[in-house]
Amino acid sequence: MKFLVLWELELARLSTPMVAAVMRMPEYARGLARQGKLERRYHVVGRHGGAWLYEVDSNEELERLLAAAPVYNFARHEVLALAEMEGPQEIVQPGEVEKPAPRQQRARR
Repeated sequence: MKFLVLWELELARLSTPMVAAVMRMPEYARGLARQGKLERRYHVVGRHGGAWLYEVDSNEELERLLAAAPVYNFARHEVLALAEMEGPQEIVQPGEVEKPAPRQQRARR
């Protein structure tokens, strides 16, 4: 399962422990990448955080990985489940598509 996780530091919580947590994030990311759990990570320009692309076996595994992140208690997370984008030919079978109803003309005044 693929997930895009957008995370952003809560700057109101800026503290020495937060800075220490941020400094541990690169090593945490390398470990996840070695395990095949983190495909890519990006900095989101203009924000204090990132966009990480995870490949995990379950929602529960993702929750565990997020909770283990050094910045977990200092950041907001938005988790987006991803699915392969298929073309219409893979999704809609012949005969399944109904013709749209004709558009009604507006009455002129």
